[in-house]
Amino acid sequence: MKDSINKGKLVLGDGSVFEGGAFGFLRSVSGEVVFNTGMVGYPEALTDPSYRGQILVLTYPLIGNYGVPRQNFSNNLAVAFESDRIQIAGLIVSESSFNYSHWNAARSLSQWLQEEKVPALTGIDTRALTKYIREKGTMLGKILIGDEDVEFHDPNLDNLVCQVSVQAPLVYSAGSKKVLLVDCGCKNSIIRSLLARDITVTRVPWDYNFLDEEYDGVVISNGPGDPKMCSAVITHVKEVMERNSPIFGICLGHQILALASGADSYKLKFGHRSQNQPCTEVGSKRCYITSQNHGYAIRHETLPEGWSPWFINANDGTNEGIRHKSRPFMSVQFHPEAAPGPVDTNLLFDEFVQML
Repeated sequence: MKDSINKGKLVLGDGSVFEGGAFGFLRSVSGEVVFNTGMVGYPEALTDPSYRGQILVLTYPLIGNYGVPRQNFSNNLAVAFESDRIQIAGLIVSESSFNYSHWNAARSLSQWLQEEKVPALTGIDTRALTKYIREKGTMLGKILIGDEDVEFHDPNLDNLVCQVSVQAPLVYSAGSKKVLLVDCGCKNSIIRSLLARDITVTRVPWDYNFLDEEYDGVVISNGPGDPKMCSAVITHVKEVMERNSPIFGICLGHQILALASGADSYKLKFGHRSQNQPCTEVGSKRCYITSQNHGYAIRHETLPEGWSPWFINANDGTNEGIRHKSRPFMSVQFHPEAAPGPVDTNLLFDEFVQML
């Protein structure tokens, strides 16, 4: 902890305090405290727009030992990152490695956090903290460094999707089939997965009225926050459904498709954020290991006639996917593109492309 020049602490909404050392950018912040149990992939996790406004607790005991990759681009997308910036409000780790070693590393985790003005704490018992959140449920928190204090703020009251969506349409050309991607906070790897299948991707803002656009299918991306805040997207998706165009929803996009169909959503006690969530396919009973990052879920018992559950979480029985019985609409709560995590369900992109 040699680079920690100040003491810091995490204060939870119920008054609990976890003390540690500060690194990264030295400022106080507030947000929603969530945990991720993945072992690797912190560059991808920290740049995932679904974490917008959240203080992220990483349970793996040593973070930063392979540094941060160089900023390279392919198809105008940052390689090894899921967006063009760090999205989390703050970071909590058990031990930060200020010495790093990797052939592609360009800087340390601490340097990266400083550049992006993101504070972090090290020396925290993240196992105890995670067990506490698991027992009590996700709660608000604030990282306090020095004498600076901040008020608790619930990011779910904000339109987080508006903050992370593109502001104007972007086109990524690859093939003859055209997919319209509704960007609610899209991970770069979703776009890469489509481009790898010879698809031309038109990426549009979350509230963009795309009904007059030409496309063969629609993908609704992942993103942060409460899906019920995305009323504009839900309205547009309902209109696309009337046209019978193929639709594939991922994570937040799954929740949006479900809400557009008439189902209901709710907030989970502590969410699913890891690279090892087992999901069972209804019917075949085949279990897939998936990468996930979400705090809300769909009540599959509220699905209207014509829809059926597709995947179920093997740990807690929550819904992980839906599909229409006769029309080309499908969605999953997990991330088939992974990044980071297993690619067991990457084949779902092939299934969507076959519907175009």
